Amino acid sequence: MTVDAHHHVWDLSIRDQDWITGPELQPLRRNFTLDDLAPEARAAGVDRTVLVQTVTVAEETPEFLALAAGHDLVAGVVGWTDLTRPDVADELARLRDLPGGRHLKGIRHQVQGEPDPDWLSRADVRRGLAAVADAGLVYDLVVLPHQLSACVRAAAALPGLTFVLDHLGKPPIASGELEPWASDIRALGGLPNTVCKVSGMVTETDRALWGRTTWPLAPLRPYWDTVLRAFGPGRLMFGSDWPVCTPAATYSQVAHLTAGLAADLNRDEREQLFEGTATRVYGL
Repeated sequence: MTVDAHHHVWDLSIRDQDWITGPELQPLRRNFTLDDLAPEARAAGVDRTVLVQTVTVAEETPEFLALAAGHDLVAGVVGWTDLTRPDVADELARLRDLPGGRHLKGIRHQVQGEPDPDWLSRADVRRGLAAVADAGLVYDLVVLPHQLSACVRAAAALPGLTFVLDHLGKPPIASGELEPWASDIRALGGLPNTVCKVSGMVTETDRALWGRTTWPLAPLRPYWDTVLRAFGPGRLMFGSDWPVCTPAATYSQVAHLTAGLAADLNRDEREQLFEGTATRVYGL
């Protein structure tokens, strides 16, 4: 059994996804539903998923909770709420009382879009993060490499909150550079309340690789090796990042690439990567 710890869905008739810009992302400018995902996930051996927020819109989280309640594939939701609102604790409680509210497992904000590289250190944000911890939820970090040092400080300041780093912190795979990303990853992985998703790697590669029938492991391996050493196999989890991955690679290709990177792990370590870590961290 496999858990896909990171995917999305959207319906453009409900709201726009304004981040879909440029010709390379045009294949994403259509609806992607759970019915589209299900056969691809099942073919890859995935039996449970975590549905993750896409836009900073309050209405999306209740919609995702309702989707999870009505579909046996989705075991958890990482939603969005405004961490800086004074009544954030009450809002988290309200979300959990909604239809499907038991599926709410975490909160995420598009920190990668914040102009302040130290946004996670703001007092109002830290108060909101503490409320997430008090609610028994985890916090997903979607950040760019220059924001990783702020992630380290936030995780150190809030040891009672589990921080899940999405997409390895979006390393510069296309250029092949490792530093300063790798040093910040080692610092983050050195904190016991942090976890890393092995997701989103294909979209950070050189565009010349996108859409290939066969994908090389070589460009990805230094980044995999870095997070494996930093977090260990017990704090890594597989995520497809479907459908965002699809201009670069299919669902099946992403799953096979991850399995190829993990080929040297033992059976128990692979079980943690593909099921155990996500099940434990998200309480699936």
